[in-house]
Amino acid sequence: MRTRAAIIRRAGEPWEVTELELDEPQPDEVRIRFAASGMCHSDEHIRTGDSLARLPMVGGHEGAGVVEAVGAAVTRVAVGDHVVCSFIPACGVCRYCSTGHQNLCDRGAEMQTGILGDPPFRFHDDDGGDLGGFCMLGTFAERAVVNQASCVRIDTDVPFDVAALVGCGVPTGWGTSVYAARVAPGDTVVVFGAGGVGMNAVQGASYAGARNLVVVDPVAFKRETAMAFGATHAYASAEEAHRAVVEMTRGQLAEHAICTVGVLTAEVVSQAAAIVGKNGQVTVTSVGRTGENQIQLAAGGSVVGYQRRVQGHVFGMCNPLHDIPRLLDLYRGGQLRLEELITRRYALDEINQGYRDLDDGKLIRGVIVHDG
Repeated sequence: MRTRAAIIRRAGEPWEVTELELDEPQPDEVRIRFAASGMCHSDEHIRTGDSLARLPMVGGHEGAGVVEAVGAAVTRVAVGDHVVCSFIPACGVCRYCSTGHQNLCDRGAEMQTGILGDPPFRFHDDDGGDLGGFCMLGTFAERAVVNQASCVRIDTDVPFDVAALVGCGVPTGWGTSVYAARVAPGDTVVVFGAGGVGMNAVQGASYAGARNLVVVDPVAFKRETAMAFGATHAYASAEEAHRAVVEMTRGQLAEHAICTVGVLTAEVVSQAAAIVGKNGQVTVTSVGRTGENQIQLAAGGSVVGYQRRVQGHVFGMCNPLHDIPRLLDLYRGGQLRLEELITRRYALDEINQGYRDLDDGKLIRGVIVHDG
């Protein structure tokens, strides 16, 4: 079968939209016709070379669509089901899945290669080259073959463009506040970066009961949008935010600082550590450039003396099989804004324009809508 897809051939080059050959599913695999795919910054990190991956690669890891075919051993979904693909697979039986940590599933080891099993790849170029899908998915393809462990069935009344967002950005951001940071009612929370993930960290902190919810972002459009998503204050710089937090907490500083900037730097981590008080926590969601150290704090004055914590996580510590349906239920109940996250929809051929818009600060989330 042939499918159109947006691929990365070499780091630093634009996305290329081309046709690929797609294999049939192996026994535990599923072929999905994707209707929509979120444009996450993580894919752009691969294109720019900030993150390393096996290239060439089919991009995209936030996808929703319809199951077209299943292998003989598939039990999780059936032909015709509507599904969201979790960017972290959840096999259900490894050590981490079986102890309630599906976000750390052992199957996630091949996210940067796209290897599915034996044989390793399902996408093939006309020159005979093999391609993996980012996060073992490749949702920038109109069709892809994935392992059933990456599939979460959803109800048919959920719009695909909305559903795609709960494959990565929404649970990562929302879970950052609710699970990884464990924001409590009355807390002061500072979110650094109000893009697609940061905006959901704002929603999660608001849901958890934060009293003061401060956003730091240099882009006015994002600061204004954050206020509509539950922020109580928004500032263009960390210095402005720090002065405001000192005043609003009477010098006690924040309980939580959450790092959701597009590219993490040591400066952002230092600013986050400085804005939390005693027993406060810095929760790191963003990733930085490969080869750089972004967490560089003085142990005595910054960490030990104030009993501060630095917490990393994957997928907001969410469990895909439980939390993806849960978040869609919150959306249906009016407690989670998903449609409002989508700033613009793009055709697959417009992918490079979409990522230029993201880099220019024009988007909260862009979504690729596949033909058909």
